[in-house]
Amino acid sequence: MLSSPSAPIRILVVDDHSLFRRGLTALLSREPQFEVIGDAADAGQAQRRAQELQPDVILLDNHLPGVNGVDALPALREAAPQARILMLTVSEDERDLAAALRGGACGYLLKTIEGDHLAAAIERAMRGESIVADEMTGKLVAAYRDAASAPGHDTPAQEAAAATPFDALSPRELEILRGIAHGASNKEIGRNLGIAETTVKNHVQQVLRKLNVSSRVHAAVIATEGGLT
Repeated sequence: MLSSPSAPIRILVVDDHSLFRRGLTALLSREPQFEVIGDAADAGQAQRRAQELQPDVILLDNHLPGVNGVDALPALREAAPQARILMLTVSEDERDLAAALRGGACGYLLKTIEGDHLAAAIERAMRGESIVADEMTGKLVAAYRDAASAPGHDTPAQEAAAATPFDALSPRELEILRGIAHGASNKEIGRNLGIAETTVKNHVQQVLRKLNVSSRVHAAVIATEGGLT
């Protein structure tokens, strides 16, 4: 567990449906490791609340009145730079998914998610991991491949791969990247390779830096497109 009862993960819930906000707040409040410190019904209110409260995690719906969640990401990241932003939405559109990850969201979850899985996703986000709903993983890869086939258009993954090819990675970093591509957590990668989880975390940071990407998801796409898996 990440937090002790004296230092819970502080969460801001952003959704335009008041019933959903109340339900989600009640659900998360049952867990001692979480504290819902506020909520917001639109992007403008979310930005103000984020700047005021400085949450650890922002759960952000995409379908908001006025400015949608994806378009609100830059302002939210500026308002609360340390916050991890998890999209929590009904949209299964791969374009929304790709835009959210490009915009700086650390994860993309669907509102059909079970409560215990949501709790685990929040904790993983706080560990610096990127999380994408299982139902959306295939769509993410498809979206990047479709973009790759468009004339004159390079995906962020392609650009990163071209700038820093796999030969920039050490043998150990290649093993770490393969683990990321298979969806393994830092703990699972460490167990498989016989190294400490903290060592894996350091390697992951180096892999992301060398590939010039900001999330594990983008790194996994690069590995898949490059045939590393």
